Amino acid sequence: MRLVESRLTLWVCYILLGIFAFVALFPIALLVLNSLKPAAQIVQNPLGLPQPIRWQNFANAWSHAKFSQTFINSLIVSGTTIALVCTTSSLTAYVIARRKIKSWKIFTFYLLATTTAPIQLYIFPLYFGFAKLGLINNIFGVALIYTALYSPFAVMLLRTYFLAVPKELEEAAIVDGATHWQVFWRVMLPIVSPGILTVALIIGLNSWNEFLIATTFLQKQENMTAVIAFFLLSGQYSSDWGEIMAAALIIVVPVVALFVFMQKRFIEGMAGGSVKG
Repeated sequence: MRLVESRLTLWVCYILLGIFAFVALFPIALLVLNSLKPAAQIVQNPLGLPQPIRWQNFANAWSHAKFSQTFINSLIVSGTTIALVCTTSSLTAYVIARRKIKSWKIFTFYLLATTTAPIQLYIFPLYFGFAKLGLINNIFGVALIYTALYSPFAVMLLRTYFLAVPKELEEAAIVDGATHWQVFWRVMLPIVSPGILTVALIIGLNSWNEFLIATTFLQKQENMTAVIAFFLLSGQYSSDWGEIMAAALIIVVPVVALFVFMQKRFIEGMAGGSVKG
């Protein structure tokens, strides 16, 4: 009886996982399918096979969206944001986890408030402040905004990793003559590296796909990111949906490939940080 129940449970799990996989992969399959069609075929039958296959959509999307430049801008913004967030958040999280701070509850409330507060609340003051400083259309200025936006989440997550490290390791290193900086750099960072990698992946994906801040602070053509260039492909009166689908696939492929490649480490990092702080 138990064997029958276990098999039934297993089959139910497989069926549910299959349904979830279909729901998750169907939009991507539809995107790939329609990126190879002319616009007329997409309107007539979005679920049909392309006849014939139109590879020209990708060439048109690449040239019209100027991906050769906008991709570089996106890489610069995402890379700078990842470097700044991982550097500052790891230092902050280490101090919070290892030092007794009397106002820790207030600081925690501040981090949670800034994490949950929508960006629309302070985008206008930010814009006017950046305009006064001459940082509009500055790629590194946008990276600073992303750093401030994503740092509270990174600090809260990395703090759980540092709390999971036994204090005896740090004490043993100090007894051996290591300074606090050496303890942080040579002992703590290698141990919490899965957490830093997890933060880097999450921050990189968010900054790569972010639209509101990018389109507000990057208004010149040469400074636009790939997401903004993709948005501008849609015309006011008519749109080439085959070209738009191809552009969307070009933007999505690097992100999906990176996530699939780092999936194991990402899952390990998220599981490793799920301790009570």
